[in-house]
Amino acid sequence: MRIALVAGELSGDILGAAIVRSLKQRYPQAQIYGVTGPRMEAAGCQGIASIDVLSVMGIAEVIPALPRLFRLRAELLRRFLQDRPDVVIGIDAPDFNLGLERRLRERGLKTVHVVSPSVWAWRQGRVKTIARSVDRMLCLFPFEPKFYAEHGVPADYIGHPLADELDDAVTPAAARADLGLPAAGPLVAILPGSRGSELKYLGEPFAQAARLLAQQHPGIRFVTPVAKPKLRAGLEQVIREHAPGLDWTVVEGRSRECMRAADTVLLASGTATLECLLLGRPMVVAYRGSPLTAWLMLKAGLLKTRYVSLPNLLSAEATVTELLQDAATPERMAEEVSLLLADGEPRRRQLAQFHAVRTELRRDAAGRAADAIAGLLA
Repeated sequence: MRIALVAGELSGDILGAAIVRSLKQRYPQAQIYGVTGPRMEAAGCQGIASIDVLSVMGIAEVIPALPRLFRLRAELLRRFLQDRPDVVIGIDAPDFNLGLERRLRERGLKTVHVVSPSVWAWRQGRVKTIARSVDRMLCLFPFEPKFYAEHGVPADYIGHPLADELDDAVTPAAARADLGLPAAGPLVAILPGSRGSELKYLGEPFAQAARLLAQQHPGIRFVTPVAKPKLRAGLEQVIREHAPGLDWTVVEGRSRECMRAADTVLLASGTATLECLLLGRPMVVAYRGSPLTAWLMLKAGLLKTRYVSLPNLLSAEATVTELLQDAATPERMAEEVSLLLADGEPRRRQLAQFHAVRTELRRDAAGRAADAIAGLLA
């Protein structure tokens, strides 16, 4: 048996690794291969291309990357049509994967897509493409299958693998000890994102917010995990220029440990917000992108939901403060983080809602995904 996977983004690597491990239990002799990250490879998936190629986000940001993305999709199409895997599983990266899946399905291959694109939030017309592209859509969030049922697309809610993996059992003190950080005093984790474009737009205001927090909270410290080594130099330069003299530790990777260690987290909107929720850490969410992307999303009406962060979408209420584009000022960030550093109602309300969401998402997602894929293979 051959099983092909094409994963995009760091989050796709995490989800893909869990699914690979579950598939390996059912089909120990299967050849599992595809576009992978290090976690998928460690789980037993043979890499034929790197997940980094698909790590592009934003309408304006993706344009320069189009030639290499088209080349990769053509190469994968040729490879999979030659190999004829029993199923091709696309994980996230919908703009790339759905086009590939549609071409493969038209030529008789079975296709599954894991992680629904946010068709319920923007570009809802994509559901027609999805209907032509996949034999099964596997959804991580409970409100998604209803949308697909209304459009005739077979879809299953599998829960989220991260909810099976993460919880709030590790105390900040234990996490600080693991990172070699002092146990006493307030600590804020600052995560400007895993992409160079996110550091470009968020690095400076995040550093300026940290400087304001240091003025308001004597003895406060900061910690930032660097998702990719090549981003470290740029981050450290931003800190030197806009937050000199602060007690700020930069860590290679280990984003979860940094969030666990923190009293409060300031981070970019994205999958990290879900990890932060599952780890039970209060957060403030901010995001800035290119002016073109922001205008299309916020002003031109492409965004169809009231919220952009996963904690708010899953709670169906403004549990977490969202600061987007012009609202993402250092002053507002510092103000909102300060509110959560105190043991008051804003902090307690967030943590109570996070617990409820975590309970709903914990469904043995990788096992359910493998069951759905096995059913399709049968």
